Amino acid sequence: MASDNVKKVLEAEAESDKKTAEARRKSEEIISNAQRDASLAIQKKLSEANAEADKLRKANAAKLEEYKSKAEEECSIKLADLRSKAEANASAAIDAVIERFFS
Repeated sequence: MASDNVKKVLEAEAESDKKTAEARRKSEEIISNAQRDASLAIQKKLSEANAEADKLRKANAAKLEEYKSKAEEECSIKLADLRSKAEANASAAIDAVIERFFS
């Protein structure tokens, strides 16, 4: 009778060890899958962020070119205006000097 009880205890311990090992294996598998899924999600988000950053860089580069073009155009207009004023003033200044000193 005692040997039957010991046998049952040993069988129960063996079954418990088996279930514990199986639970540990499943737990490690779940953790491994979660890590893999998290890694994939991070890679996907990084890829999306890089794509968005590229898109923003291109948009900003286009805006920069547009602003640069406008600024160059405005500068050209102002320079042309200043040149024409300078030429008109130079002619008047030369005439004034000639009249004052040589007349």
